[in-house]
Amino acid sequence: MHMNSVAENNHRTLASIATELKNEISESIETRVALLRAELRGKLHHMKNVAPMAAVGIVLAATAYLLFTLALVALFAGLMPSSAFRWFLAFVGVGILWSLVGGIFLYVARRRMATSNLIPQKTIEVLRNDKLWLQQEARNQT
Repeated sequence: MHMNSVAENNHRTLASIATELKNEISESIETRVALLRAELRGKLHHMKNVAPMAAVGIVLAATAYLLFTLALVALFAGLMPSSAFRWFLAFVGVGILWSLVGGIFLYVARRRMATSNLIPQKTIEVLRNDKLWLQQEARNQT
């Protein structure tokens, strides 16, 4: 059986081999594009459902942040001796506190981003495997 298929392959023209290879590549690309579209469609549908809830959550969290900041400023102002500048100094103090905390978070995030690899490794691996497969198929056809 194997000898017959080898004999058939030897009688095929280079044009028919190229056409078959082109068709296989086209089918492979179409399959991957269809998979990508289906995945993106599902993610988009999910995002459309989640986005309004996320927006409300962001607004409420921002409101809570502002209220806690004002409460912290009022606490600092209440702890300071009576002065015309105590509210100003309380706002400056809270601003410095938030700047330090924000700076620490940004520093940590920057370090983590520098150590993380943003290249889509799985996709590259699939494409490498496809390339190797195509090269092997081309060698087998000749």
